[in-house]
Amino acid sequence: MPLHPIVEGIRNYRLATGFTPLYTMSVEEARKADAATEASVWDWIEPPKEIFDMDIAGPAGPMTLRVYRPQTESDEPLPVLVYFFGGGFVVGSLDTSEAFCRALCSMVSCVVVSVSYRLAPEHPFPAAIDDCHAAVKWVAENGSRIGVDGSRIAVAGDSNGGTLAAAVSLMARDEDGPRISAQVLVYPAMQAGSATDSMRENVDPMFFNGISVPWFWGLYLADPADGDSPYASPLNASDHSGLPPALMITAEFCPLRDEGKAYADALALAQVPVEHHAYADLPHGFLSMAAVLDTAREALDGIVDFLRRRLGLKEGSAERSGT
Repeated sequence: MPLHPIVEGIRNYRLATGFTPLYTMSVEEARKADAATEASVWDWIEPPKEIFDMDIAGPAGPMTLRVYRPQTESDEPLPVLVYFFGGGFVVGSLDTSEAFCRALCSMVSCVVVSVSYRLAPEHPFPAAIDDCHAAVKWVAENGSRIGVDGSRIAVAGDSNGGTLAAAVSLMARDEDGPRISAQVLVYPAMQAGSATDSMRENVDPMFFNGISVPWFWGLYLADPADGDSPYASPLNASDHSGLPPALMITAEFCPLRDEGKAYADALALAQVPVEHHAYADLPHGFLSMAAVLDTAREALDGIVDFLRRRLGLKEGSAERSGT
């Protein structure tokens, strides 16, 4: 299919204004460019009741969490979503995921905890996954400090944040906790060095593409052999059983499309309940276009429905395995 007309318009604008791919920049330049394109706070979303930052002890020193509390009259502990921002393990921040986190907090009616994990290349693998797992453990053990039910935890992330959500789910299973109720994986990277059709097909420099992917992996992995680890490449896990129910989101014009589908298939084969929503005519990162793209809002609604069902906030349809 051709690109969605709105996305085609964005592509034409980028062509006309001299858009520069991040992989042609230095790391510092890429971080500044990425920060300048963060999604604005969406005005149709009810604002959270409270947003605050707090520091906890991380594996290598203090680590910042940003906590979003929804508008609710209940005094009962709320379920919690731990969110990992995207950016190829190299760019991104708590600020670049602000729109997503506000929306999920308000629409799901749960507390959202966004994690400021360490970035590569200064802190290569496994720094990011160690930080993210430590954050989930802290929430499970100290949830009462922020008014959450530490037994109802979901994890989510977009792009490499989805990779981290999948890796945290594997690590939590392997280390006997904490228990995770659900994982939301939004166009994640699932295998370092993958050579899929979608990686070869999607090379348009106006979007995240098959050239971007190895650039980011090269900065994240101090040694290419580290990519063999299932905590770097969740598709490499020898066993995918016993993992939390998953929602996988992929996009047609995304280089990570095929490995996302492969991971959903691996979960289904291991009898893990999984829902795979594949979106046609859209590129990687399309959820950030929710202000102008109806399909992105529909995808956001799907994430909300999945989380509400899995966190016990809504009677939902029967679970299903497969894609």
